[in-house]
Amino acid sequence: PLNAEAEQPDIAAMSFEQALRELETIVDKLERGNVELENSIALYERGEALKAHCERRLKAAEAKVDKIRLGQGGE
Repeated sequence: PLNAEAEQPDIAAMSFEQALRELETIVDKLERGNVELENSIALYERGEALKAHCERRLKAAEAKVDKIRLGQGGE
């Protein structure tokens, strides 16, 4: 079962790429539909957390790019 959280990497410490790869793996498993219900729920919850983490990372990267652009062009 997928209840051993100690075996899973801490999402907050993951890079965007690591989180995205794991999220893609989870989506693939869920789409195939051969996962037990309890595990499906755990996978879905982890997938939601990974998605939120990726969104935060993207927003942070966008903010950095905007800051660089504003610093150079003053606009």
